Amino acid sequence: MKAIIGRKLGMTQLFTEDGARLAVTVIEAGPCPIVGVRTLDIDGYDGVQLAYHTVDLTDLSKPEAGHLKKAGVGPHRHLTEFRGTTDLAVGEAVTVGVFGPGDHVKVSGTSVGKGFAGTIKRHGFSRGPVSHGSHNVRAPGSIGQSAWPSRVFKGKRMAGQMGNKRITQRGLTIIDVDPTRNVLLVSGAIPGPKGSLVEIREDVH
Repeated sequence: MKAIIGRKLGMTQLFTEDGARLAVTVIEAGPCPIVGVRTLDIDGYDGVQLAYHTVDLTDLSKPEAGHLKKAGVGPHRHLTEFRGTTDLAVGEAVTVGVFGPGDHVKVSGTSVGKGFAGTIKRHGFSRGPVSHGSHNVRAPGSIGQSAWPSRVFKGKRMAGQMGNKRITQRGLTIIDVDPTRNVLLVSGAIPGPKGSLVEIREDVH
């Protein structure tokens, strides 16, 4: 299993040997100590729980601090579980060294929240006519029926909260790894604003 937790630092660009420009995202990832290992025999599935972002002990609740102390790990803010097996034991750390240039990965994070948005911005609806006194220039139009079923179906695309939801971006490639600074360079863009928490996992095609 190749997986790690990190923080999005931003985007930059690299130039290949033939002069092509490549957009990359800079991610500060790990080191992530292993807090728990799930096995098929005991838990019914294989998984590994990782911790990230060291904090003061006073920033955690007693159950959180006790859970980490039992694993021999210091106080950390975030805990995330990944499916898969590992050769490492509880207490050992996962670093960016598990990845190498050319590895295919997928990155999960929370997309940028854009607040309350209408149907044109949120779903790409077309606007209505703007002549002859029309009052539905940016209105969504009819959303339901009259006789049957006399209600609006669930899941109807309407105005509402845009963004601020979990997104997984696939088809990414590791461009470079810097173990000294715990940095990964990933091709293309990933979800979330600068400084947001992301999960990097191996993308098995």
